[in-house]
Amino acid sequence: MADHPTSNITLPQRRLKLDTLVRLRWLAVVGQTASLLVVHVGLGYPLPAGAAFAMVALSAWLNIFLKIRWPSAKRLSERAAGLQLSYDILQMSGLLFLTGGLGNPFAFLLMAPVMVSAAGLSARYTILLGVLATLSATILAFFHLPLPWPVGDDFTLPVVYSVGIWIALVSTLGFMAIYAFRVAEEARQLADALAATELVLAREQHLNALDGLATAAAHELGTPLATIYLVAKELTDEFDTSDHRGEDVALIRSQAERCREILQKLTSLSSEEDQTYQRMPVSQLLEDVIDPHRGMGVAIHSTGEGQGKEPVGTRNAAIRYGLGNLVENAVDFAKDRVDVSATWDETNLSISIRDDGPGFSVDILGKIGDPYVSVRGRAPDSETGGGLGLGIFIAKTLLERTGAKLSLENQAPPNSGAHIRVSWPRQAFEGTDGVDETSISSHNDRK
Repeated sequence: MADHPTSNITLPQRRLKLDTLVRLRWLAVVGQTASLLVVHVGLGYPLPAGAAFAMVALSAWLNIFLKIRWPSAKRLSERAAGLQLSYDILQMSGLLFLTGGLGNPFAFLLMAPVMVSAAGLSARYTILLGVLATLSATILAFFHLPLPWPVGDDFTLPVVYSVGIWIALVSTLGFMAIYAFRVAEEARQLADALAATELVLAREQHLNALDGLATAAAHELGTPLATIYLVAKELTDEFDTSDHRGEDVALIRSQAERCREILQKLTSLSSEEDQTYQRMPVSQLLEDVIDPHRGMGVAIHSTGEGQGKEPVGTRNAAIRYGLGNLVENAVDFAKDRVDVSATWDETNLSISIRDDGPGFSVDILGKIGDPYVSVRGRAPDSETGGGLGLGIFIAKTLLERTGAKLSLENQAPPNSGAHIRVSWPRQAFEGTDGVDETSISSHNDRK
C-alpha cells in the first residue's frame, strides 16, 4: 500500500471514433439538403442553388471517401478529428455565405462542431475550433450574399440587429462550449478514476487469490512428491554405506521430505478451516494497515475500545487498501503524530484517523471524494506530501463498496490537522467477503 500502485497505471487516451463524425456529417448533409429544397423548390426563393448543393455534395463525398479509406471503428487522433471538425465549420460557413450570412436562422449551427469538440477533444482543440467559428461568424456578419427572399422584395437586416446576432452567437458559443467541456471532462475523469479503482482492487484480489493457488499447488504436487520420496526410500537399501550413490539417494530422500513439510505448511496456511487466518479482529486489522508506515519519522498510535465483543471481520482487500491509503496520506502530512482509533458498540464500528498536519483546504472541502481533486496543500516540513486526489477517490470507492461511510473534516481548535472517520454497520463489517468480487461483477455488468 505504500508503493502507490496507481502511479504506474496508464489509461488509454480518449479519442473520437471515425464513425461518430461520419454519422453526424451525414445528418448535416440530410438536413442541409432538405433545407435547400424547401427554400428553393418549395418556397421558390432564389438562391445560388448550384454552388450550395455542390458544397453539400462535397461533404457527402468526404464521408464516402472516409468510409472507404478507413474502417468505421478507427479511433481518430485529436489532430485528425480537429481537422474534420474544422472542415465542418468552414463548410457551414460557406453555405451561410451563400444564403444570407448571420441573417440566416441556421447560423447557430456553426456551434455544432465546437460542441462535438468540447465533448470529445481536449481544451486546446476546442479553443482553436471556437476561434475558427468566431472568425467565420465575424466575416459572415459583413460579407455574404442576400438572404433568400421572394422576388421583388428586398429584406435587409439593420446593422444593430446584425451586431446583436453576432454577440448572441459568440456568447452562446463560449457558454455552451465551456459547459459541454466541463461536463464531458468530469465524466472522463470519473471513468478514468473508476478504471484505476478496478485495477487497484484487481491487484489486491490477485494477491488474495495466491492463498488459493498455494492450496492447489500443494494438492497437485503432493502425489508426485510422495512417489519420489517412496522410490528414494526403497533405493536407500540397494547401496552399501561406502557407495557414494547411496549418499545421493539419501540426499534426494531428505529433500523430498523437506518439500513435503513445506507443502503441508502451505496447505495448513491456506485451509479454509483455519479461521484465525481467514478472519481478523479490528485491532489486528489496524496493525496490518499501520505496520507498513512505521519508521517514516511520524509516530503512529492505535487504540480500540467499545461496548461488547470486538468486531471480527474477514480479510477484505478493499478495506485494507482503502484504510492503508488514508493512513499513508495522514503520515505524509503529519508533523509528528498520527492517531488511529477504533470504537464500536452492538450495532456500529467506527475507525478514526487523525494527524497533526495542516488539515484539508477549506475552499475545497465540499469537493472531497471527486477524482483528481487535491484536497490538502503540502505540509510545510513534509518531503513526501502529495495530494489526496485520485487516492482519496479510490479509497472512498473501495470502502463504500463494503458498506462504509466516509467523512472528512478538520479537527476543531485548538487542535490542528485532518480527521477522517470511516464507519460501518457492524453486521456489514463482520459479514464482508474476503474480496469484493460481487461489487466488481456488478460494476462490469453495468458497463
